[in-house]
Amino acid sequence: MSDFLHWLYEHYIKPQLEDIKQEEYAFYKDTLLGEVRPSYREDLDKVLEYQAVHAFLLGMRTGEGLAKAR
Repeated sequence: MSDFLHWLYEHYIKPQLEDIKQEEYAFYKDTLLGEVRPSYREDLDKVLEYQAVHAFLLGMRTGEGLAKAR
């Protein structure tokens, strides 16, 4: 990923995700984090970053496509 996408994740996407109320998903998140060995935690964080950035980009592309369809 480009440097911009890393910056975007750290300064916009990640804080937005952390601010969302996660009561409904807290059990699953805690279970997953409790099962992941500390040595794999960095790998998990990178996978989450990749997925979040690409979901954001998909939303941008979809939104752009919807604007053109109007």
